[in-house]
Amino acid sequence: PQPERQPVLRVIPMPADLNPAGDVFGGWIMAQVDLAGAIPARYLSRGRVATVSVNSFQFKQPVAVGDLVSFFAEVIKVGNTSITVDVQVFATRQPHLEDPVTVKVTEAALTYVALNPDGSKRVLPPEVKTGV
Repeated sequence: PQPERQPVLRVIPMPADLNPAGDVFGGWIMAQVDLAGAIPARYLSRGRVATVSVNSFQFKQPVAVGDLVSFFAEVIKVGNTSITVDVQVFATRQPHLEDPVTVKVTEAALTYVALNPDGSKRVLPPEVKTGV
C-alpha cells in the first residue's frame, strides 16, 4: 500500500512518454523521481539544490499510459552540504474505475547538494542538520 502521507508529486504519463515496447520510458520516470526528490531537499536547504548522486534506483513494475503515478519523498540523511532523499513511486492502475489497483513501481535514493547563487556548494543551516 501507499504511504499514509501526501505525495510530493502526481503525474499521469501520456502516449509521448512511451518506449518502443509500449511502457512508459524509464528515463521519464527517472526525471520525475529527480524532481520529486528535489522538492523536500530544496525546502529543507532553504534554497537551490543540485542532484549529485543517484545512490540506488530500482524499477519494480512497468508504468502504463493513463496510470496515476504518485511520488513520495522522505529525507533520510543530512550532511554538511548534502541531503539524501528516498523516493517511493506508486502507480494507480485504471484510476477512473470503482476498484483501482495501486502498485509500487519504483524506488530510489538520491543525494542533492545545497548551492549558492553562483553554483558553489553551500553549508546547510545548523538547525537543518539537527532537525532530521
